[in-house]
Amino acid sequence: MYVNEGIRARELRVIDHNGEQLGVKTRNEALEIAGRVNLDLVLVAPQAKPPVARIMDYGKFKFEQQKKDREIRKNQKVINMKEVRLSPTIDEHDFQTKLRNAIKFLEKGDKVKCSIRFKGRAITHKEIGQRVLDRFAEACAEVATVEQKPKMEGRSMFLVLNPKNEK
Repeated sequence: MYVNEGIRARELRVIDHNGEQLGVKTRNEALEIAGRVNLDLVLVAPQAKPPVARIMDYGKFKFEQQKKDREIRKNQKVINMKEVRLSPTIDEHDFQTKLRNAIKFLEKGDKVKCSIRFKGRAITHKEIGQRVLDRFAEACAEVATVEQKPKMEGRSMFLVLNPKNEK
């Protein structure tokens, strides 16, 4: 952001510290007006014709901006991607354990990526892996929605689950 002498434009549309337009002034006139009220001349819209400059306390403006940025960052929610690896020939107990872990991740608010890695000749029976992933998605249905349907990528098949929001 350009301030005081850093402003290069010859003519500026000037807005005073009360928000009133003073009209189009030369850079030197605008700096003189800002100097009289002991404030800074800040370029707020450099793309406009002519550029718009505002008379304000730049330190206070910067502080307010930082405060807003902090507030926005505080309200942001970070979503992590957790992965649960299954196999096409998974046993019932292992399936339940993986399901429990996935549900725990989803309740915490993380996305879950379920992947099946096909080894050796198992890749010729993709439908078995597809059934396992469909069963997994069905079991998680009350806490999650399917974001990405099962799809093959190399020797792996993936499914992405999104947590349901309870608001």
